[in-house]
Amino acid sequence: MSKPMLTVDGLQYSNWSREIFQQMHEGGVNAVHATLVYHETTRETLSRLGEWNRRFEQHHDLIMPVHEPGDIEQARAAGKVGIFLGAQNCSPIEDDIDMVAVMRRLGLMIMQLTYNNQSLLACGCYESEDSGITRFGRQVIREMNRVGMVIDMSHSAERSTLEAIELSERPVIISHANPEFFHPAKRNKSNRVLAAIAECDGLLGFSAYPFHLKDGPDCTLETYCDMIARTVDLMGIEHVGLGTDLCQDQPVSVLEWMRNGRWSKEMDYGEGSASNAGWPRPLTWLRDSRDFPNLIAGLRQRGFDEAEVERIMGRNWVALLERAATPATA
Repeated sequence: MSKPMLTVDGLQYSNWSREIFQQMHEGGVNAVHATLVYHETTRETLSRLGEWNRRFEQHHDLIMPVHEPGDIEQARAAGKVGIFLGAQNCSPIEDDIDMVAVMRRLGLMIMQLTYNNQSLLACGCYESEDSGITRFGRQVIREMNRVGMVIDMSHSAERSTLEAIELSERPVIISHANPEFFHPAKRNKSNRVLAAIAECDGLLGFSAYPFHLKDGPDCTLETYCDMIARTVDLMGIEHVGLGTDLCQDQPVSVLEWMRNGRWSKEMDYGEGSASNAGWPRPLTWLRDSRDFPNLIAGLRQRGFDEAEVERIMGRNWVALLERAATPATA
């Protein structure tokens, strides 16, 4: 009997529990990029890493840490889900470039340069003017390249994203977003950005977060797979994967932390609104990690062959990490 298809989800931020880890197993998920922090400082990030160390200890029969790309295959062989950690902002390094190497050594494999707002490194997609990559940002990009920390521009504005791709000597990713041609959300990306990601040998992880989808929670699997097919025509089959943005069992307070952090006194609704302030209703075909087989079936139905489906479902993520998440050779 052949092995089930390698499956990697390029972004989840759930209220982690044994039940959720078991659901990953039931859905055939082999590895997940788990968000470690949003706005947390260096000290707070260390505590989040400590929490993950406890989870790896308590649920060692279900999950294991991924520090290097090869660990994903090791996890698969051991019948466990590999967890690789990422930051959705640059707050873990604060204003200290030495923290890039420290965090990478502790297991932070991916870092966004900004989360919606202007940061010390770059500009987020919610700012009215995109200032591009800062002086500090140029230094951090160089250091991330050196230590093998993947640059993620999911929440960044267009100029900043294009400049980061130009400055980086290693592939840049958008771990969880969709093409702007599919749905014109602020978080979705233009054809120019998608082409630049492909040109730098990077990767786009398709989001299944309803605010990023045409028809929102009513987006069908067929429509979603058609979006994937159109994007493959633009970027090439080797530059796409999944980054579902599943946020299971999270209270609304976590959504408010994502959107507001400590920077706003007034309630910022992000992609929602005052009349739609909570979590969006989940997709019927991707309620949780047990539904990943639905995506495999949908891609086959859309006409992708087995090798192409496996690339989209996980192989491209492993290849990307091999290109971008290993320390640079001297």
